[in-house]
Amino acid sequence: MTLNQLRYFCTASRCHSITKAAEELYVTQPTVSVAIRDLEIEFGISLFYRKGNQLILTQEGEALYEKATYILQYCTELQADYSSMARVKPPLRIGIPPMLSTVFFPELLTAFRREHPEIAVVLEEYGSVRACNLVQDDTLDLALVNMEQYNIDKFHNAVLANDQVVFCVSKDHRLADKKSVTTKEMSKEDMVFFNADSVQNQLLKTRFEMDGYTPNIVMRSSQIYTTLQFVKTGKYGCFLYTSMTDKFASSGIVGIPLNPPVRVKIGMVWKKGKYISGDMQKFLNFTRMYYREHPLTQKSSAP
Repeated sequence: MTLNQLRYFCTASRCHSITKAAEELYVTQPTVSVAIRDLEIEFGISLFYRKGNQLILTQEGEALYEKATYILQYCTELQADYSSMARVKPPLRIGIPPMLSTVFFPELLTAFRREHPEIAVVLEEYGSVRACNLVQDDTLDLALVNMEQYNIDKFHNAVLANDQVVFCVSKDHRLADKKSVTTKEMSKEDMVFFNADSVQNQLLKTRFEMDGYTPNIVMRSSQIYTTLQFVKTGKYGCFLYTSMTDKFASSGIVGIPLNPPVRVKIGMVWKKGKYISGDMQKFLNFTRMYYREHPLTQKSSAP
């Protein structure tokens, strides 16, 4: 029996639904189902029966719910008591790729600090691949990442936005007026790519290879500013997200959709089985609500 199992069970009990519990907890439905099944196996009892589309507690389930609620409340109070006694409260450690930090975090972090000034947040820049590895080994509490990764199912996650990759050039570049570009056209251009731990690089490399072309990469960078300085010369191109192009329009940079498009999901990931502290839960809830009210892309990326 673990605290997470009890928390999943209590949430499902309160919601009368595994689906709603999973949404509230930011986990998958199988995660909640397995936690409940493991409790039933451990204690040798049935916790729920179904009535229509609702989960209803059995008599044994009601007894466990009452005790589990007490245990979780006690643990919450214990954590709050000792957190307030600590001289230095540990901050939330959040990983974020350089490209996403430009769009996602400045306004979000300002708004979060305004509502929760008591919660310290430390941001660390890593590519999405590296950030996920650091979440897995507990160096980071959570990370904002490009979710188009082969191993994304290893993590709990919450999608924040749907976006697409665009080829960015100066307004003086010879391709600037095109409505879309192909890998054949882009392969003839000098390009700046992000560092090797970028998921975007993997997606683009696969696209070029599938089409039989090789990108002409003249530099790899981890800095947006450096990349844009190259692009502004009118001789280089780079790849950003649609949601970023408005921020750089005043710099004379335009984003051209790829043909066919490369679509991505942007979201938060955190380690499966990790206990979610009160501060982390507040951040997850705040971030999800913030991007519902302030969507990054005003237009759908759907075809």
